[in-house]
Amino acid sequence: MEDSRGIWTMTADTDLLLRLAGSGFDWLALDAQHGALDRAALHAAGRALTAAHRPFLVRVPAVDAAWIGVALDAGAHGVVVPSVTGAADAERAALAARYPPLGERSWGPWSPMWGADAPDTGTANELVRCWVMVETVGALDEVEAIAGTPGVDGLFVGPLDLALALGTSVDALLDDDSPDGPLARVVAAAGRQGILVGAFAGTPAVAARLRAHGIGFLAVTTDAGLVAAGARAVLDELGAGGT
Repeated sequence: MEDSRGIWTMTADTDLLLRLAGSGFDWLALDAQHGALDRAALHAAGRALTAAHRPFLVRVPAVDAAWIGVALDAGAHGVVVPSVTGAADAERAALAARYPPLGERSWGPWSPMWGADAPDTGTANELVRCWVMVETVGALDEVEAIAGTPGVDGLFVGPLDLALALGTSVDALLDDDSPDGPLARVVAAAGRQGILVGAFAGTPAVAARLRAHGIGFLAVTTDAGLVAAGARAVLDELGAGGT
């Protein structure tokens, strides 16, 4: 189990993203599915984070080759691909994430516009990571085939949507430690193929429960959560000091 702690972000504010990226966490995920990022905002964020040498992922809006390419052109180290319904979607995502002969990604990195060098196609193919989300009934049913899809580097659990799809709650999903439970099936499939397994936690408490299932690559907090926690800490300190 790889232990890696990330921050999930919804903001398009580059100054905040830079501060978060330099705060000591291992990586940053930019959410272009539910967050405020459009292509213009991704351009600005990618330029700033790349110049600062901060690793980041992008959750693209869907299984969309154009968006996967744009995220990687912006300098993302990998993509998190949602709305996967089976192995065919996983294959489409994997092909979009790599250049020929391993995939179908189109050449067009943005770094030369910033005065920086772009990695050659072979290096880019080696370094990129394609995370496929398991958050639908179809993806769970075909998790073995998805894990074995060439070019899929990791399975990424979306507990909120997976619980919705299964007609259960997140707590019930996390409490299920049976050998054939949903999380156990995902972890086992990834282990058999020697690929990573990650998940969105959102809070340290949920992260601890996911880690108990063998999932170590975790988005342990969010940008909004960190801001709220910082505000509470300041108010608590003021209260303790009697100011």
